[in-house]
Amino acid sequence: MHPDVQALLALQSEDLAIREIEARRAGLEPRLREMERARRAAGEALARAHELVAAEEKAQRELQARIAQHKQLHERNVAQLDTVRRMKEATAAVAQVEQARRMLAEEESALQAITRRLTELRGAVEAQERALLELEEQQRVEREAVAEAQREVDAELATRREARAGSARRIERSLLQKYDRIRSARTGGAVFPLRGPSCGHCDTSVPLQRRNVMAARGSIEVCETCGVLMYAVS
Repeated sequence: MHPDVQALLALQSEDLAIREIEARRAGLEPRLREMERARRAAGEALARAHELVAAEEKAQRELQARIAQHKQLHERNVAQLDTVRRMKEATAAVAQVEQARRMLAEEESALQAITRRLTELRGAVEAQERALLELEEQQRVEREAVAEAQREVDAELATRREARAGSARRIERSLLQKYDRIRSARTGGAVFPLRGPSCGHCDTSVPLQRRNVMAARGSIEVCETCGVLMYAVS
């Protein structure tokens, strides 16, 4: 077999091995993305729970401030009622006192409802925090395993790329450029032997004269039909 063919086949072997290693490396990425998606979803759920608590706490503070104001108003109304002497004024004062009492009762009831909701929401926050911590611990072990697998694949890939660089140096530049151009456009191999009178990739018949030249000179030709590189098996 011609040295150029041997060198090219060695290079193709390295490239196919590199492609397989890269596929294994890429195969680790979906699991990482899935873990990140789950982590992000848990974090967003926790953030929403915190937002709900913050909103209820704000409503609680505002309601507590209103209740304090209305209590002061109620106390003034009661004090005024004690000083009223005329019936008409007393009736109006009593109405104000009753109105303030009803308002206070409604607001205190609303405050109790907010307090109950806050208790539930804070419980939800604690549950979300626990869930996030558990998920992170679970993922920590798995992430370490994936990271270790990535390191192993990267080391293997570096070794193969170094070997590939050595193989590429043994090939004439124009042939290497032609090979790289064909390889970049394909998912499979770029170099095939003749199979009988035909291209080993697409089975297109190669003229006899051309086959004879390839066999005699060890030359590497491009298939006119599928574009791969062909060589004659000696």
